[in-house]
Amino acid sequence: MTFEPEKLGRSRSDLAEELRHQRRRAGRTQTWLARRCNMSQTKISNIESGKLTPALVDVELILDALRVDQPMVAEILSLARTANTEWQDDWSSRRRGLDKKQNELARLEALSRDFRFFLLSMITGLLSTPEYARASIADAPGDQSKVVAKKMERQRVLHEPGKSFTFVLTEQAVRWPLLPPMAMAAQLGRLVSVSRIPQVRLGVIPLGGYIPERPLNTFTVYDRKLATVETGTGVLILRDHRDVTAYLHDFEHYERYAVFGDGCRQLLDEWSEVFTRQR
Repeated sequence: MTFEPEKLGRSRSDLAEELRHQRRRAGRTQTWLARRCNMSQTKISNIESGKLTPALVDVELILDALRVDQPMVAEILSLARTANTEWQDDWSSRRRGLDKKQNELARLEALSRDFRFFLLSMITGLLSTPEYARASIADAPGDQSKVVAKKMERQRVLHEPGKSFTFVLTEQAVRWPLLPPMAMAAQLGRLVSVSRIPQVRLGVIPLGGYIPERPLNTFTVYDRKLATVETGTGVLILRDHRDVTAYLHDFEHYERYAVFGDGCRQLLDEWSEVFTRQR
């Protein structure tokens, strides 16, 4: 299915209106529908008011209970999938301020327990040194020091008990020379240090051998419930179970090619030495 970014936000209210219309067409109350779908009446009310975006399985239960015709079912499910997708373009994020984006990420990290990061081309903020974080937003307007400080503050989540982080980085992501050689060596030293945190598994995929995969994007999966996919101009936020599951499967494929533990640290040390010799 083709997503049109300008329609993604509006589709939530459209979905709420359509589900409310179908219930009224069937002559049913919210209380009756809640009992049939094993949901609370409050949840049905929040769905119909647009306060809550329902998962596809919830929409399927509602449509089945209301005996909606199949052509309309397909149309509403398509609308539901779009409603479960959010587009955040870089221009809007920069206008609002990248520090606000850091606050949003911090809230998401506080609410999640299990994290999977696939890093294709760069090192993410949770793993970066202050110098790397500053270089990653060098072209952003506004107070960059405030954004960098928030990135560094977010790194405390890596030490929180009960959370689990798996990072898979390609060799390209690790070795892309965003900084001068000695600063890059320090960044690789940071990766070595993070790899020793008990809550963290950090692996790298060396550019050698045979890898019959074709990764296209950096992405993160949170608690098997939400996936964020980075593009050149923004971020897709996916909540549809099928989309999230697809990225979980992709992550599992890439994870098989990654080197973890002492082998990972040995590679990072070797690559760091290459930068050190360039000074």
